[in-house]
Amino acid sequence: MTDRIDRAHMARALQLAARGRFHAAPNPHVGCVLVRDGAVIGEGFSQPAGGPHAEIEALRAAGDSEGATAYVTLEPCNHHGRTGPCSEALIAAGVSRVVIALADPHPEAGGGAARLREAGIAVETGLLQGEARQLVRGFWLRHTRGWGRVRAKLASSLDGRTAMASGESQWITGAAARADVQRLRAASGAIVTGVGTVLADDCSLTVREAEFAGTVGEAVLNGRQPLRVVLDSDLRTPPGAKVLAGGGETLLLHREGLAVDVAPAGRVSLQAVPASPAGGLDLRTMLHLLAAREVNEILVESGPRLAGALLAAGLLDELIVYQAPCLLGSAGRPLVDLPLERMADKVPLALTDQRRVGADWRLTFTVTQDH
Repeated sequence: MTDRIDRAHMARALQLAARGRFHAAPNPHVGCVLVRDGAVIGEGFSQPAGGPHAEIEALRAAGDSEGATAYVTLEPCNHHGRTGPCSEALIAAGVSRVVIALADPHPEAGGGAARLREAGIAVETGLLQGEARQLVRGFWLRHTRGWGRVRAKLASSLDGRTAMASGESQWITGAAARADVQRLRAASGAIVTGVGTVLADDCSLTVREAEFAGTVGEAVLNGRQPLRVVLDSDLRTPPGAKVLAGGGETLLLHREGLAVDVAPAGRVSLQAVPASPAGGLDLRTMLHLLAAREVNEILVESGPRLAGALLAAGLLDELIVYQAPCLLGSAGRPLVDLPLERMADKVPLALTDQRRVGADWRLTFTVTQDH
């Protein structure tokens, strides 16, 4: 009975945690439920960076938490950052038991469970750990391998084409799918593209708040826009390109040794990146640069060349394909530029989610090859 009750309360904490996915970054989005005598007395989820963590929100909602059990999706932090340690707040509140889904991989914030035990509080860990890790996948990966989760978003026809041979691509998918992409953008810390896409589409790569507000509510975005990153070896991005405007910050990555004679203006910055032996800029360096900026979730919106390069380098974690019920023909451009000659070279994918979005389908695949 106790295990079933614990699972139910942790499942609720995971639901709450998901509500912070559009604004908590660079912090992980966390949920917390406080229970005493079988009744929920407080709930909370992560507020924008610098604001209260989930535990603090739940403690405030409860008022008196003496003797309560706290269900937390991520180990309470144990350091002074933008806010004080949640471990100390739980101790001061007098909770008697803390159930934690996932240990905190952050090298400085971790240690909360040990601090709680030192204070005489019963601590249990690992309940719904897999679900909790998936919820903060980008944060987890950034602290365990050195860069966040990398997902590529592509739109294709039923025959796997992303554009006509001429390059014409607007619009393969319908309005519902395009609105759904706004959720992906809003949950991302950075959107990465190549200069070829900028020149061909003059894309803004911002969250279109009117569409986003219609799906989840404008308030959760709080005006935040993801960092826009353009891989532009020779700095060919036009000064009037939409990707340089629109209120968000833009980072132009260029090759080392390039003579730069134009000073960036506004919220645009330039950074040199080593060349890759395979051609273009070194993608692993790019990912480490984003990790240094505390980017957890990286969304790639590009043509087939960049998506293929990430796959070939083993740097892509997920492929999200919006597939439209139409055919573009054999002359159309492929989903990814990935020259393979043998069946043994195929890239295995695991379908993890499939759902209807308007007239289209959204297919989410995990790349199962070793990184």
